[in-house]
Order: sequence, then C-alpha cells, then structure tokens
Amino acid sequence: MPQPPSQPGAGLGLKPQHFDEALPADAEGLWFEVHPENYMVDGGPRLAWLERIGARHPLSLHGVAMSLGGTEPLDAAHLRRFRALVDRLQPVLVSEHLAWSRAGGRYLPDLLPVLRTDASLARMAERVDQAQQTLGRRLAIENPSHYLRLQGHAWTEIDFLAELVARTGCGLLLDVNNVHVSCRNLGQDAQAYLDGFPAEAVMELHIAGHSPDLVHGDALLVDTHDRAVAPEVWALLRHFLRRHGPRPVLLERDGDVPAFADLMAERTQAQQCLDEASRQEALA
Repeated sequence: MPQPPSQPGAGLGLKPQHFDEALPADAEGLWFEVHPENYMVDGGPRLAWLERIGARHPLSLHGVAMSLGGTEPLDAAHLRRFRALVDRLQPVLVSEHLAWSRAGGRYLPDLLPVLRTDASLARMAERVDQAQQTLGRRLAIENPSHYLRLQGHAWTEIDFLAELVARTGCGLLLDVNNVHVSCRNLGQDAQAYLDGFPAEAVMELHIAGHSPDLVHGDALLVDTHDRAVAPEVWALLRHFLRRHGPRPVLLERDGDVPAFADLMAERTQAQQCLDEASRQEALA
C-alpha cells in the first residue's frame, strides 16, 4: 500500500458520508482520525474504504473503549483487534483517554472520570504499559472533560498526567476544548492550565465545539462536538502554539455534522494557526 505523507498538520475526524470527498482532498498537511472500534473487523467495505483513505492521507486511531482508568483487567481480545488494525493501517498517531468505560464485564457508552489517587495512578501506569506493549506503539493519553468536582483527588490533573508520562513513556493528547469546558465548569483558569501542561509530551491537539447544558445553560458547558469551534477555544489553541510550537491539530465533529466543504473551511483556520506558529518558530 502506498505510504501517505508523514507530517500531519491540521486534520479532521473522518465520517463515512464524506468518503467520496475526503479521498481526493489534497490540502497540505491534511490527515484524518477515526475511532478504531468502528473498524476492528477482518474485512468488508468499511475497512476497505479506510484503507483507501490511508493510502492517500495520514491516519490516526483515537480509541474510546480501552477503559484505561478502570479497575477490571484490560480486554485482551479488544487489544488484539486494536493491534491488528494498527498493523494494517500503520497510523501516524494512536491515542486513548484518561477515563474508564467498562465495569462488570459491560461497556458503558461514555468516558467516565478517574479519581486521581496514588493507587489509580499506579494501576493506570500498569495498564498503559500493557497497552503500549501489546499495540507496539506509544499512546497519547487525552485529558477529559469535567462537569462537577469530585472529592478525594490526591493529584492535580496536570501532575497526574505528567507522572503517567514519566512512568510509562506515553505521550499526551491535549484536548483544548476539554480544557475550556472543564475550566469553565470548575471555575478555573484555562490559560493557566495550558501554561502548566507538560507540553514536551504533547503529540496531538484536539479542538471541537461545545454546547450549554439544556437545564443549566451557560453555567454548565457540555463537550458535545456538535457545533463550530468557539472563539475562546481558538484563542487557547493559538496561545499554546505560540508558546510551544506546532503539533498536529484535529478538528472533531460528531453531531449535526455539516458538509465536508464546511468542515474543510473550519479546518483551514486550524492550519492557519499552525502556519503562524511555524513562521514564529522559524524567526525565533
């Protein structure tokens, strides 16, 4: 299979309805990200479709079901299927979440919060090690969205993630929209969060839209991925890139998905942010 370019710039979360337009798209730095759980099969048209995309564009696999923050043993069959897809597609990035989604042998359709204690850090480090060894890849772990304060944290989120990197050699996926949503909901300073984040470990950045809660309105923001990126999130992205230089940026859209051309126009804004950061880095 021909190998796509290896230097991703600004990318898009890829939806099946956009295949015909995504395949020939030739914007510089364009790449696509998918949830591997939708493609963990031995064959068929959906996997063939993704292989065709991967022959032309860099791909990223963004897992949502590994349950790294859980307490039950990792699902060995899930990891084997994930590894088979990694071997087949040779993605440029592989990522998962600081979250759990499995209990009692059942998968839950959500990314649930982890209590950041010494015990959970040790457990998650072991699980990240196991996942990286099985997949043969360095994982980028994503910071979650928060909707309420949990009692009992022994670590700040930034220190927890930094220590996880130190113990396992994993990377980080910095979701800038999650930072904005969480900091607004918890009454924290989003720019200060970015400034304290271990930027040297960041392998990928995410941006997305969010919505006010149906009951509480703007007092509670929800990470819905169903609208355009908010001005505050664009400002935070530019702030991080100015301080730390370019990283691959992924535009997520999972609800009320617009036409491919509209997503590409919004993706162009992200590429412009990266280009600005590259010019600044060249002048430094």
